[in-house]
Amino acid sequence: MDEKSMPRKKELKKALKIRKKIKKKKPEFKRQENKRYKKLSSVWRKPKGIDSKLKAGKKSRGKTVRPGYSSPAAVRNLSHTGHRIVIVHNPKELNGLNPSEEVAIIASGVGAKKRMEIIKQAEKAKIHVMNSKNRS
Repeated sequence: MDEKSMPRKKELKKALKIRKKIKKKKPEFKRQENKRYKKLSSVWRKPKGIDSKLKAGKKSRGKTVRPGYSSPAAVRNLSHTGHRIVIVHNPKELNGLNPSEEVAIIASGVGAKKRMEIIKQAEKAKIHVMNSKNRS
């Protein structure tokens, strides 16, 4: 390893620790009045009404999404190990992956037959597949 890559790894580890700490404190952002109506899911939606207590920031109404809850830019969209996540749809897409920097996630629409092919090819190339049954 050259000297330039060493501080990068240290910075990345430090940023991953910071992200872990931030995520522990981050509240669960829920949609306004999702408990009141069955038809509303708890998935976050920005409050927009003029009489909205959540938008006004009333204490008992829960927290709203703000930039302060986001993780450091250096580790945003990275796995917990610090690798870049790549979604794979077929075995051919594994060819361009770098095992030391990237991990694969098999897309949800992939069937069992193609999933097994992807896992076998990933094992040969020593690429980690995050959502495979055998966590090797």
